[in-house]
Amino acid sequence: MWLRLRLLPCLLLLGCGAPSAPAPVAAAPTAPAPDPAPVVIPGTFAPHAGPDGNSVVLDAPRGLIVVDTGRHLAHQEALLAHARAVGKPIAVIVNTHWHLDHTGGNAELLAAFPDAEVVATPAIDGALAGFFPDSRARGAAFLASDRGTPAQRDEVARDLAAIDDPAALRPTRPITRSGPVDLAGRTVELRVAPFAATEADLWIVDEPSHTVIAGDLVVASVPFLDTACAAGWRAALADVDAVPFTRLVPGHGAPMTHAEFATWRAAFDGLLDCAASAAPTADCVAGWDRAAAAFIPVDDAERTDQMLTYYVDERLRAADEQARYCAPLGG
Repeated sequence: MWLRLRLLPCLLLLGCGAPSAPAPVAAAPTAPAPDPAPVVIPGTFAPHAGPDGNSVVLDAPRGLIVVDTGRHLAHQEALLAHARAVGKPIAVIVNTHWHLDHTGGNAELLAAFPDAEVVATPAIDGALAGFFPDSRARGAAFLASDRGTPAQRDEVARDLAAIDDPAALRPTRPITRSGPVDLAGRTVELRVAPFAATEADLWIVDEPSHTVIAGDLVVASVPFLDTACAAGWRAALADVDAVPFTRLVPGHGAPMTHAEFATWRAAFDGLLDCAASAAPTADCVAGWDRAAAAFIPVDDAERTDQMLTYYVDERLRAADEQARYCAPLGG
């Protein structure tokens, strides 16, 4: 497997106490309405390091909803700092999928807010049985060697710690079907995409803010196809496109307008079509570079091409890999 080392704040308005004098009669104080605009805590993808996915924070009457928790400690510290700044607890953690750059911070947030519920699909069970054991063995072998920088070794150690704490990864509130769900008093639409970027990707429609939170169904510079079912992913993007949103937060990269997402989706479809043809891999990579040029940072072009070359050859054109990831990992 190509090694990408997978391996603000608002002021809280306080209600005033009722006056002690009997007259005039004042209206009962009410709590401030939650701000409908989601706050994005951007992820990072530094050279020679694994990524952190974007996190999205939604305000709700009973606390904060945090969508995805990142991998590195600095990312979790940013989430906790936001909670302190707005003076609200983290009430709900939503994991869009089980990759550790989106779930690796669950334990840190749960240590600070042990009453938070974890909302996700049960696909983590398949990953624990059918993916993480090999990942853990490779990570342990890496740590047993003298390879890597101190930062890389720390990152792998954190990944292993996350794998070894499955209770923090498993949902306390499993989601198995699409529909509206009340999260800490705020209703959002949770959509389940079967066999897409992972076995079951969760994406979110927040109607008050006209926002789609897409998780890794959209990764701006290059789709992360490590555990992808290409046909299911293509179908999921069509479902996303049918939603009348004005803002989409991808799993990695800057938020997009609907028109920008349509451009990205067309680039994705073109990549899949090219990979299904007899075209040379280099042509498929070059086609992505042209179609998705607006989403690829100049200083990330080389890494993007390296990743795409691997993905076309070892994922999209590997029938056994597509068969593996278009079926439950748990067998």
